[in-house]
Amino acid sequence: MNALTIKNLSKTYDNGNQALKGIDLNVEAGDFYALLGPNGAGKTTAIGIVSSLINKTGGEVEIFGHSIDTDNELAKTCLGLVPQEINVNLWDTVGNIVTNQAGYYGIGGKVARQRVEKYLRALRLWDRKDDIARRLSGGMKRRLMIARSLVHEPRLLILDEPTAGVDIEIRRSMWEYLKAINAAGTTIILTTHYLEEAETLCRHIGIIDDGRIIEDAKMSTVLRKLQREVLVLSTAEQLIVAPQLEGFKTRLGNDGELEVEKGPDHDINDLFVQLDKHNVHVVSMRNKANRLEELFMRLVDSKQLTEGGV
Repeated sequence: MNALTIKNLSKTYDNGNQALKGIDLNVEAGDFYALLGPNGAGKTTAIGIVSSLINKTGGEVEIFGHSIDTDNELAKTCLGLVPQEINVNLWDTVGNIVTNQAGYYGIGGKVARQRVEKYLRALRLWDRKDDIARRLSGGMKRRLMIARSLVHEPRLLILDEPTAGVDIEIRRSMWEYLKAINAAGTTIILTTHYLEEAETLCRHIGIIDDGRIIEDAKMSTVLRKLQREVLVLSTAEQLIVAPQLEGFKTRLGNDGELEVEKGPDHDINDLFVQLDKHNVHVVSMRNKANRLEELFMRLVDSKQLTEGGV
């Protein structure tokens, strides 16, 4: 069964901007699916339509078989959404924010309290339950939004840039939690600007550009289009020499940063395991070249060549 079925979905705004041009997309139940695309490609519009925040111009959307047109209430109960913007009531307490969300879905007091504790503990926020949300760090606010989206235990969770602005340690802990709930049965759709994040978490990938789906395949299939990449790592301690890592090429770059070259068959988690064994503590990571933009350009160029040859 599909968790999400989109057929010929289109959206034209009042100013004439055609944000979606008849896209088709199927996400199987239990999948961890990456939806990627450059800014303005149509990702946010598609998510807004699926979550009933934006009205579509045409097409069909079903969430676990429930149409958003004819069965919208049931469709919404199957869906949890973590938007890109911080949209919690910053003047309310952490516990109240999640409890109130449970109330919106008709969850009774006893069950609501149990779930609030369950998800705040899982996301390491239980000790901050009585704090005003504005006092939380950016990473904590992101985790609060995830807890809020899960309290009604949706079957499909959509995460729109959930780790934007989050430091690498918190990001990795969020990755582990998301993998755990996916393994337990929650279908997850992730949008992100970090290709390494999608690569680590997701099994399938859809790429949208200019309102059209230009790629929909297994993650491994898409990544074969890229060869090697160089990651630039800032470390807690100044390195004198680059550690020797099995399967990776390493060197010291400018300002003592560690540059690591990896191929498409090398797992980024293995990189961190090896770095930990060498007592190298990473505080930030970036691509030396924008790998995601490179992938978009290759796919768009390939699409244009194909269409030009028809």
